[in-house]
This record gives sequence, structure tokens and C-alpha cells, in this order.
Amino acid sequence: MAHHDSEDDSLVAQYRQVISFRVRKALGWNLPDWEDVVNEILTQALQKVRRGEFRGESSLGTFIYTITSRRIIDFIRQKSKVLRHGPEPAPLPDPQTSIEQKERADQLAGLIQSLKPKYRDVLELFYFRELSREEVAHRLGITPAKVSERLHYAHKLLKKKIKK
Repeated sequence: MAHHDSEDDSLVAQYRQVISFRVRKALGWNLPDWEDVVNEILTQALQKVRRGEFRGESSLGTFIYTITSRRIIDFIRQKSKVLRHGPEPAPLPDPQTSIEQKERADQLAGLIQSLKPKYRDVLELFYFRELSREEVAHRLGITPAKVSERLHYAHKLLKKKIKK
């Protein structure tokens, strides 16, 4: 039986590149979690083969292709569900508003620069590099709770500075 499993594993593993290509082509070349999607597809394919759901009526390639397509569709549905419940995009601003927004953005950037590095770094990683709390914590060598604490405090400091 173990021999059979390793045979299945290597058969399915042969498709990793093809699946990776299809997933990235469908979901965007720079999607950060594309590898997770590929691993899910491979795991799912393996489980189905082991449970005997792949009966050899089609080629293994077609079987894996179908699983891949379904997973890509699910992923896109999930993402668009998130987007659907997100805010509507704002109408295009008039030039005067754009100038004011730029001034505000510059002012905010200046205020962020004036913060202590420990607050500035947390804001930079979390908002501008879009890392998760866990990733920020790992990067800075602190706990995720500490990240939340610093973000909260940085917000308070910025609000105070903006009021001035």
C-alpha cells in the first residue's frame, strides 16, 4: 500500500507546475497566496485518488484539471464576495479635491515620519506593505498583541498631532 501512495504522490506532483501556471494565470501573477491554492488543489487531488474517486475514466491530467478549475472558480467567488460587500468606489475627484488630498497625504506622511521608529515601523509594515499582524510581529520580533497595541497608540498619536 505504501508503494501505491508514493506512486500517487509522484504522479500528482508532476502536475504541480501545470497547476501553478493555471492558478497564477487565472488569479493574477502576483497573487501572494497562489501557492496555498496550488497546495490545496494537489492535496485535494491526492485525497480523491486515494479514496478511489479517480476511476481512470479520464486521464489523471483531466481529473486534476477539473479540480483546479473548480478551486480557481471558488477562489474568485470568495474574493468577489469580499469585494461585493466592500465599499463602492468613489467618483473621480475634481482637481481641487485632489490637491487638498495630496496636501493631507503629505501632511500625514510628515506626521508619520515624526513618530518614534517603533510606531513608524508598525504603521509602515501593516498599512503600506500590507503585512498581517503576525508577519509584522515576526519581522519586528514582538508579539501580535504588541503590534495591535503599537498600531492603536500610533493612531492616537497621529490624531493628536492632526488636531494641532
